[in-house]
Amino acid sequence: MTIIYQQNKECSEVDLKRLYDSVNWTAYTKDMPRLLKAINQSLTVITAWNDNELVGLIRVVGDGQTIIYIQDILVIDNYQRQGVGSELLKMVLLTYDDVRQKILLTNDAPDVRRFYEKHGFASCDKGELVSFAKFN
Repeated sequence: MTIIYQQNKECSEVDLKRLYDSVNWTAYTKDMPRLLKAINQSLTVITAWNDNELVGLIRVVGDGQTIIYIQDILVIDNYQRQGVGSELLKMVLLTYDDVRQKILLTNDAPDVRRFYEKHGFASCDKGELVSFAKFN
């Protein structure tokens, strides 16, 4: 299996819907025009492909100078734990190496914590920071 990584925002609606639905992120796919607009307005989008199959995606929002927010990182289930998510995250961290604040918000689960901690992220509940969120 050879995964090809591409920095682009050009993904078909069908590919995006399949990817997001595969990880049960259906809150996004209920409004595909909004998701497509969000992808297009992102600072960076990096995709992972196995042949013509979209198997992973990471997208970044922010100013790219002082702060980035990793909005989405998702990998189709049968490609997880094979380094695809790690490679996507490493590519973003390398691209924005000089940006001081790299933020993300995710579900709390032991495997999720391990994934981000192994890439140098620290949970805000284990330090001097506090995090706040407001959801509609």
